[in-house]
Amino acid sequence: MVRRIYSFDDPDRFIAGAIGQPGSRTFFLQARQGERITSVVLEKVQVAVLAERLAHLLAEVRSRGANVPEQPTEEDIDRAPLDEPLQESFRVGTMAITWDGEDETIVIEARELLEDEEAGESEEAEAEAEAEAEAEDEEAEDEEADRIRVTLSPRRVLAFAARALEVVAAGRPPCPFCGQPLNPEGHLCVRRNGYMH
Repeated sequence: MVRRIYSFDDPDRFIAGAIGQPGSRTFFLQARQGERITSVVLEKVQVAVLAERLAHLLAEVRSRGANVPEQPTEEDIDRAPLDEPLQESFRVGTMAITWDGEDETIVIEARELLEDEEAGESEEAEAEAEAEAEAEDEEAEDEEADRIRVTLSPRRVLAFAARALEVVAAGRPPCPFCGQPLNPEGHLCVRRNGYMH
């Protein structure tokens, strides 16, 4: 199967967002250019890690002399809801970020989670035995995976990361003992020997 690449160079919008109630939210990355909208689903932790890595990358290139602002302006942060229609193009497996030093932009790429990758997660021991075969097939799978690729200026990346962290923080508060999300009725805390917190 031929992969699809959804490419956006300085789109009108690129945001992280979530729908649903805390504890059962679905997280999205969404890019819009004119009437073209692409939405991909990912995990909450992927949103948090992406925002943190982007901030770290920008701090690193700033320390090497690139013209990168330290903080986004309030006007730059897009707090509007996700665009509709909200249709999932694919579920994200892996992500990559790249600094393009020539034009001082960042490329964010998210790759589709393939079905055999999902199965491999639950069969870890079997996957280790087949590591060599998977390495040979990796290039073929890479050709099959859909992707979204977004190129943004550092200013827009800072605004994206700020909103992404706000979206993540808007969920359930963390347990002060174990860090796991607290449900309204509490949770069984492993740091408190299984007692409710």
